[in-house]
Amino acid sequence: MTDVKIHASWKEHLQGEFSKPYFQSLVSFLKQEKLDNKTIYPPGSQIFNAFDHCPFENVKVVILGQDPYHQPGQAMGLSFSVPKGVPPPASLKNIYKELYSDLKIETPSHGDLTSWAHNGVFLLNAILTVEKSKPGSHQKSGWQEFTDAVIKLLSDKKEHLIFLLWGNFARGKKSLIDQNKHAVLEAPHPSPLTGGAFFGCRHFSQANELLIKFNQKPVEWKIEN
Repeated sequence: MTDVKIHASWKEHLQGEFSKPYFQSLVSFLKQEKLDNKTIYPPGSQIFNAFDHCPFENVKVVILGQDPYHQPGQAMGLSFSVPKGVPPPASLKNIYKELYSDLKIETPSHGDLTSWAHNGVFLLNAILTVEKSKPGSHQKSGWQEFTDAVIKLLSDKKEHLIFLLWGNFARGKKSLIDQNKHAVLEAPHPSPLTGGAFFGCRHFSQANELLIKFNQKPVEWKIEN
């Protein structure tokens, strides 16, 4: 993980986690996967993209995903996001549909959510790596311990964050969040497997209303082509 890029503000806050035994084991596990010639997504330099593109002090909204996309070229270290030129997966298409229905924001021609990250949306997957074509393959590698610590850090050290928890997996992280300080909005997962239950949650407008109430600048949800 020598080519990892992570913003200095996160490095400072997470120094303690990086030196814990579980994280050292995680690094060893990833090195071994590489030695075994396994294809791991996203590429090493993008594993911490969520942290690199959204500095700790800029975080306003947290959107929690489960693990990275497991097909070639899709995962880029931001939950639900794919690089430009890669067709948006079904869950992201449904997110865009809700965005249009909620805020009348036209669907962009790509699935790259980097501009959201630059606007203070922390796009965190609970598990940061995956083996090609094997969803959930790194679930027990130690990433969840790390990202649970990240969620708790945000909850403890910041005020008035908006956590968007989509689906049962994300909702399972609610106990890490101090709801006396932060707002939690819950909805079914945007996956087509939930039969459209995600639609109508209006989380994008609700998040902005809450940010305004907390005297913060609302998120620019529009994604430029």
